[in-house]
Amino acid sequence: MRCDFNSLVIFSVVLRIVLIIYGEWQDTHMEVRYTDVDYLVFSDASSLMASGLSPYKRSTYRYSPLLAFLLLPNSFIHHILVGLFIRNILKLRGVPENLCLISMGAWLFNPFTFTIGTRGNCEPIVCAIVLWIIICIMNGFYVGVMTFLCCSPFISNHLCTSSCSSSKSTQHSSWFKTFSPNLGDLLTRERILFGLLSASVFFFWTWLFFYLYQWEFLNEALLYHLTRTDPRHNFSIYFYHIYLHHEREFSILEKLVSFLPQLTVQLVLIFRYAQDLPFCLFVQTVAFVAFNKVVTAQYFVWFFCLLPLLLPWSNKNIRWEGLSCILIWMGAQLHWLMWGYMLEFKGKNVFVQLWVAGLLFLAANTWVLIKIMCRHKFSPIFIASQKTSVKSARKLQ
Repeated sequence: MRCDFNSLVIFSVVLRIVLIIYGEWQDTHMEVRYTDVDYLVFSDASSLMASGLSPYKRSTYRYSPLLAFLLLPNSFIHHILVGLFIRNILKLRGVPENLCLISMGAWLFNPFTFTIGTRGNCEPIVCAIVLWIIICIMNGFYVGVMTFLCCSPFISNHLCTSSCSSSKSTQHSSWFKTFSPNLGDLLTRERILFGLLSASVFFFWTWLFFYLYQWEFLNEALLYHLTRTDPRHNFSIYFYHIYLHHEREFSILEKLVSFLPQLTVQLVLIFRYAQDLPFCLFVQTVAFVAFNKVVTAQYFVWFFCLLPLLLPWSNKNIRWEGLSCILIWMGAQLHWLMWGYMLEFKGKNVFVQLWVAGLLFLAANTWVLIKIMCRHKFSPIFIASQKTSVKSARKLQ
């Protein structure tokens, strides 16, 4: 039976409602809870705000106050929004409807996305915002980008060297922008304007929340994440070192040094894939998560929302190569989860085994990412500047 757009959306909504109901049963009757503890943190923070109090009165709430306002529809509405945005982006890129639906289904029916979202995590909100930013860029609505404050080097590289096009008559050329290959021409009018607007939005919201919640907001929502040291077990390769030394105070240098591998990889990926925006966002997100000081399962949703945008441009044999990537990545994760269960629920001293499992998981992420990069068909949404646009277009054909 052929699945159309409406059937796909309706079935995904029903699936998420069923999972939410099931989650209530599992929380009551089973040892392992279905609902994530973060949902309780978010809910408590939201209740405090509704009472006119600071959300930071809730211990371990270390997020923007805006998150509490967006909490209620998070269970399934934002998941559906992400699916709709994926379809919109692919249609803007000229992808046929049947392939759009397949890619959309890769998000809506991904076991990670529909379980993590219905457990009460906030990741679908983040995913929806990121995809909306991409849609704004492709349509030239830069004000929408500023609204969500995506002030990052690769977005700036895209926006500030491109020319807006209001024509939407064709599937490809309507959103092609010009890209300057002259790396020495960094301070353009557009770049300066983008930087000023982004900084203005950022400082406005920071000032507003500082006015409302004082230093508590700065410490919990921003500064805490720069020097965070979490001794609890997680997928990160850094967790065991932090666990062994968490009783002593880490120096600022020690806390920040873990950012160096992360930053180095990010910069390399920016300069290598900057013109292919969806792919650049994907590989950067995977690398960011893999090298982060804290890595939990909900972080994977960040790049799962971008993965469907790459499927139409992948040369990978889905049946064999794609399956091997899935098996290696899932196998490394299940291996880690086995040791995590032994530690968390059985009280076994398996910290070393868990750390080794984290190293293997990093290796699996790296291997899969390299395979994806090797099999991806470079597809820039920005082409060379006016003088070389014809020549570059011929190369892309």
